This record gives sequence, C-alpha cells and structure tokens, in this order.
Amino acid sequence: QGVSNNYETDLIYPLVQKAAALAGIDYHKVDIKHQTSLKVIGDHSRAVTQLISDGVLASNLGRGYILRRLLRRVIRHGRLIGINRPFLREIGQSAIELMQSAFPQLLERREVILDELQREEARFMETLERGEKLLADVLLSQPKEITGDQAFELYDTYGFPLELTQEIAQEHGLNVDVVSFEKAMEEQRQRAKAANINIDLTLQDAIDNIAVKAEETIFRGYDSLEHRSCIKALVVNGNPAQKAEVGDQVQVILESTSFYGEGGGQIGDSGVLLKTDINSQNSLIQIDSVSRNRNIFVHSGFIKNGIFHVGDLILARVDVTCRYRAQVNHTSTHLLQSALKKVVDPGISQAGSLVDFDHLRFDFHSSRPVTSSELVDIENLINTWIAEGHMLQTQHMEIDAAKAAGAVAMFGEKYRDVVRVVDIPGVSMELCGGTHVTNTSQIGVFKIVSETGIASGIRRIEAVAGPAVFDYLNERDVVVKKLSERFRAQPNEILQRVIALQNELKQVTKSLKSTQEELASSKVLALSSQVTVIGSSQLIVKRIDTIDGGALQNAAQGLVEKLGVNSGVVLGGLPDIGDKNKVILVAAFGSELISSGLQAGKFISEIAKLCGGGGGGRPSLAQAGGKDSKALDGALDVAKEQLISALSE
Repeated sequence: QGVSNNYETDLIYPLVQKAAALAGIDYHKVDIKHQTSLKVIGDHSRAVTQLISDGVLASNLGRGYILRRLLRRVIRHGRLIGINRPFLREIGQSAIELMQSAFPQLLERREVILDELQREEARFMETLERGEKLLADVLLSQPKEITGDQAFELYDTYGFPLELTQEIAQEHGLNVDVVSFEKAMEEQRQRAKAANINIDLTLQDAIDNIAVKAEETIFRGYDSLEHRSCIKALVVNGNPAQKAEVGDQVQVILESTSFYGEGGGQIGDSGVLLKTDINSQNSLIQIDSVSRNRNIFVHSGFIKNGIFHVGDLILARVDVTCRYRAQVNHTSTHLLQSALKKVVDPGISQAGSLVDFDHLRFDFHSSRPVTSSELVDIENLINTWIAEGHMLQTQHMEIDAAKAAGAVAMFGEKYRDVVRVVDIPGVSMELCGGTHVTNTSQIGVFKIVSETGIASGIRRIEAVAGPAVFDYLNERDVVVKKLSERFRAQPNEILQRVIALQNELKQVTKSLKSTQEELASSKVLALSSQVTVIGSSQLIVKRIDTIDGGALQNAAQGLVEKLGVNSGVVLGGLPDIGDKNKVILVAAFGSELISSGLQAGKFISEIAKLCGGGGGGRPSLAQAGGKDSKALDGALDVAKEQLISALSE
C-alpha cells in the first residue's frame, strides 16, 4: 500500500486516525512519541476487541490479565496524547466496524465487547489517577531508580501494575528495582500461605512416595457402587504400614475402586471398606473422603472394627445416598452452563465449579451480573429440561473428535488423547469424568440460591438440586415462621412490614444526622475563637468527638474558609464513643500554607500513624483513620507542635 509500516496500512490506520481525531491531533504532524502512542492504541484496540469477542474478560489471572494489560496501555497512551475522557467504547466501535466483514461474530457480540471496554476503563481510571499521583510524588524527588518497595506499594495498595510503573519510569530515564519488587511479592505470598491451614507434610510425603511407584487406580464406580478389590498400600497415622488396627486414621490405596476420587469439581465419595475374616467377623473402615494423587485414588478414613493388612481382599461399598446427591448436582452444573449460554450470553465459559453432596457452585466468566429476571429464566429452563426427562449418553472419544462434535471443554484444563464425553442430546455436551444421573428427571427440581461476583470478570452461582432443595426450603420455612411470629403478620405481609420499618428508620436517621450537623456547627463556632497565631498564620488543632468523618471534614473546611488562606485546621475525634478502636483525623490547609510546602494529605497521614492507622487526600483537605483511641490526644499535640515549628521557620 506504499507505506513504511503496517500501522499505516488499512488494517490498522483507520483506528490510528480515530484515536488522533479523539485527541484533536494529526498523526503526520506530531512527533515520534505521539505517533507511537497512536500506533499502540490502533494495534491494541484490535486485539482487545477480538479477545473479548472470544470470551476473554479482564482479570488478574492468565489470559484475562493479558487483556487487562493491553486495555490499560490503550487508556494510558490515550492520556499521553491528550484524551482525558473515557474513549474505549468509541475506539471499540471503530474496531468492530473495521473488522466485521472478516469477523461477523464481532457484530453478534458487539454489546458484550463495548460494555466490557467501558467497565474496565472506568475501573482503571480510578486506579490510574491514584497511582499516577503517588508516582509523580516519587519522581519529584529525582530518584536514581524506582525502588522495589515503591513499586510494590503502587501495586499492592493502589492496584497499579508493575508493567505500567516500568513504562512510566522508562519515560523518565529510570529503572525499576524488579528484584526487590519480586522479593516483596514473595514475602506477601508467604504471609498468605501462613494464614492458611497447615498441611500434614508427613502424611503428604508418604502418599507422594507411594503414588510415584504405584500404578493408576482403576475406577469401576460408573457401573457399580460395590466392588471387590485388593489393598495395595496403607498409610497409618502419617506413616507407610503393612497393618492397621481399630482406631487408626488410615489412607488406603486399592488396586481398583468403586469410590469416585475428588476431581473435576466433584467431591470424593464416602462409604465403607469391608473385610470378612475366616470367623465371619466383619472388619470395617469408614471412608470419609477420596482424593487423587497422580491418578492414584487415596481413600481416607478410620478403622471402626478389625484389622487390615496390605494384600487383603475387601469390598468397597459407596454410600448410595451421597453418590446420588453428587450425581444430581453434577448433572445440574451441566444444565446450568447450557442455560447460562442460552439466556445470558453464548460466550460464557466456566471458571470453576464445586459439586458437593448438599449443594453446587458454578463460577463463570461474565462482565456483568446476571439479572433477577435472567435468573428466573435460567431456573425455569433447567427445570423444564429436568421435567422433559432427557437420557444422558456417555462415550469415550478422541479429544479432537469430541471438540469437533461440539463438546465443551474447560479452558486451561489438561485432557488426555481419549476423553469421556457426557451428552444430554439437544441440551448439553461436555468433556467430563464425573458421575451423573442417567436421566434428567432423576434430578427432581433445581433452585438457584445466590448469584455474586467473586473477582473481576468472574461471577458465581450457588444452587441446590434434588433432595437438597427440600432441605433448603425447610430452612427458609422455619425463618419465615419466626419472622411471622416476631412481626405478628402473615407470611405475605412480612415484606410490607419490613418496608415500613425501613422507612421509619430512614426518618430517624435523617433526624439524627440533622442533629449531629447542628451539634457540629455549634462546636465549630466555639472553635473559631480558639486560634493559635503564628506570625501571619492562624492554627486550630482540637478534638471533637461524636461527629462522623464527613461532618468533621465540613467543619475543618468551614474553619479554613472563615480564617483565610493563611490558616490550618487539624481536628480529631471518636465518631462513636462506644467504639474505642475507631479514630478519625482531618486536616484542612489554606492556599498560603500549601504554597509554603505543607500538604494536608501527607501531614495527616503521618499523624494517623501515631494512632495505628493511615490515610491521605488532597493538599487542601484530607482524612485519615486510626485504631488506638488512647493515642489520639498525644497525636493532636504532635500535630500542633509540628505545625507551629513549620510555620515558625
């Protein structure tokens, strides 16, 4: 096309022109730095549009993190060329128009793409503003490099990505101490690990050693819940053993088993291992859970009767009720994923799941919450499929053939060359190794319990199915009866009674807030005469209790406006006298004090540390909090001394 680079071809240049128009500049008349920013926007806007169309949503993990990084570079380079307003939706629309003839799916998912761009942009603009301000303060000190601690604070406290810190630092000719940053990250990971439940490493080592040497456990539980097998290995109280007795906590590895080992989101089976000796005495191991280690099934439990040895022949008997409940919930998750695709968005993909005996949980990628009406439609659709009595079909297929047939696979999951396909004809087809009902009618009924967001771009639906629905409804029925007794109302009158009480509470709260504002005003008027004069400056440092942060800020700002541009006010107090763990501190400075080098945000942040807290804000007005009320008076004394000292100089 007679140009020197691909950014100026008709594959990208229309987007470069769009970005230039949004910034009010001409690509051919700006310097190389601005041209580079325009190229970044043009290239990345194509990429992010395709990624979202393919079902990727911004997050902090995997492909979602790649999308987030690309989006944030587009936003930042937009700011560098002068686009100081939201623009991703406009540039996204241009990208769709540019590529829709080759990729018609972009039109089908247009609203999903544009909504995700708009949401992520709004989310990042807040992060960018906070992070850039802090980074600008660091750069003002003309450092030799950005330290790892500074980069980590930007990341950990403000959500500012390391890559963006590096990019801004490079523009100022500085490096970022990435080694120290990674060290701080690792220390944080270790702290997180320390907060979790400790693992019995001795037990884990014993199981690992056995699993490395053992052959894979043959699973027979699809066809039968009882299976005769041989004990291949025993771990007793954390140590490999040849024999186990009554009372021992054991982990048992069998040659083959009817027990399902936890995997694919489904919890492991429970049940018993039985052995009958020559005297017709039954020995029994109560199995509470079954896990997997390198496809070795590890049966965990305790011995209730008898003695067991490696090599013993036993009968593995699965708890029928628990298995049925798990099957009901697992098939329901397949129905739920299909219903989400039909009702909400065909591009929805699974992010994780839990199939337990009493409930199910399904995590999925979605840029928005599922609406109440959509949840009703999903529930109705699933219950329709249940009532229609669809037979399930399972077969083993080569992975490529299964995908070609339309089987849904979970992104990031590793599959073997030959996979098990669970098909509900006309409803759902997934790669799955779990256990299922044979007909959807065996589920009985399905009920959604909740829909929530658990991370950026990831939603979670929790539900119950089969017998668990009756447990759920019985619990709610008890609650409704207690509420009826408490409100002395019929069940259908409870909602109106609660609404009336809420309205009454709003009126009381409004009246209380008005009273607090009047109290604050009277206390402020009293403070205006308690001024400390330092040269041409006027200071007020006082304690006011029983006033919330908003009222305290208004009081401080009002005093500064009254005293003039050469004044400073620091107020502190306990908003709730009964809560000794909450301290509020506020600072407000006039413009002359700010010109002399004092900043309310930095000043009050240091004072708050004396009360075991922190905070910050603008140079003119800032608020901080603390946890140590006993240190409040001393902190205010320090604040007064520091202000007097600064203004005396």
